[in-house]
Amino acid sequence: MLLQFVYSAQDFVTDVLQRSENCPPPSKFDALIRDGWTDRMDRGLFRYHLGDLETRILPGPNGYIAQLNVQRGIERRKPQEILSIQQEFNPSQFNFNKINADEIICEMMKGTAGVKDSPNGQLPQPCKMVVLINVSPLEFGHCLFVPDPSLCLPQILTRTAVQVGIESVLLSSNPGFRVGFNSLGAFASVNHLHLHGYYLDHELKIESNLVKPLIPEKNFFRLQGFPVGFLFFTKSEEVDTIARTICDVTDFLVGENIAHNLFLTRGCPPSCQMQSAKERRLRKGVRIAIWPRIACFGAKEESAFNVALCELAGHLPFKNKKDFNSTTEREVISIVQRYLLPDDEFQRLEEQLVEHLLTL
Repeated sequence: MLLQFVYSAQDFVTDVLQRSENCPPPSKFDALIRDGWTDRMDRGLFRYHLGDLETRILPGPNGYIAQLNVQRGIERRKPQEILSIQQEFNPSQFNFNKINADEIICEMMKGTAGVKDSPNGQLPQPCKMVVLINVSPLEFGHCLFVPDPSLCLPQILTRTAVQVGIESVLLSSNPGFRVGFNSLGAFASVNHLHLHGYYLDHELKIESNLVKPLIPEKNFFRLQGFPVGFLFFTKSEEVDTIARTICDVTDFLVGENIAHNLFLTRGCPPSCQMQSAKERRLRKGVRIAIWPRIACFGAKEESAFNVALCELAGHLPFKNKKDFNSTTEREVISIVQRYLLPDDEFQRLEEQLVEHLLTL
């Protein structure tokens, strides 16, 4: 029988610090993911055994986290051929309705206790989110969040998917739990709606870097520094509103055929001024970064790493020892830069998005 995890806003963990001496105990969500993931690893359900990954911090101001994961480069399933950002779901290709049922950790649902009735007097139907292992893991706990697989949704974000992604970060007491999304044309390898979740116990610059306010009342900002992108921030009580606004942005990008990556992580409240060390450690909310980027179709692969959600956030899984040992921060920036929109295109898009969100 499929294990169900029913949660509510009371399960959100709000008192989280980065680099805390007193590590909080795992939340119910953490225990479920960690135990379920470890059980599947022990049972041999992954394509390879993932031990402690060799890790190094690249010298330089960006603090890139490099990890050597040779097996993922060799053993992972061949990505599907993607030809369009709006490509339709194809039931004949691999999708998450075809997996081994033992790969499923649980089914997540948000309880309806305390939820207001809809206008017709009925309670909203809870979303069924299936959590399954990624059989070619990047890091410990690497899992996939798939909104009701039977709906056969293509890899285009929905408000529900975004909301559950944010809530998953809030359900974890570990500041290293991350969630992300690759659109079609941005190195999504399966055209069946899913988000990635995994643990990375290293601080990323994106958790605290400075921002430029764009529409502060909508918690919409521009990331300062490299790589240029957009940022939303939310606390637990604002998740529904932020999820809707994020989807307004991603729907706009899809409509304009602009590929994009998202990365969700615990982070300190956005600021355009340098903060104190104490302020930079706060992790009471979630930062959601969105990077519009140049679309990549076909089977193009970089020898060192592909530029997707992890790499844009500063986490670099390398496929081979040579690149892992020798790649510098300057070389990383050079590779990533090739996938970012030119400055003039990004500026034009920023103006369009601000105008679009202000009319809603």
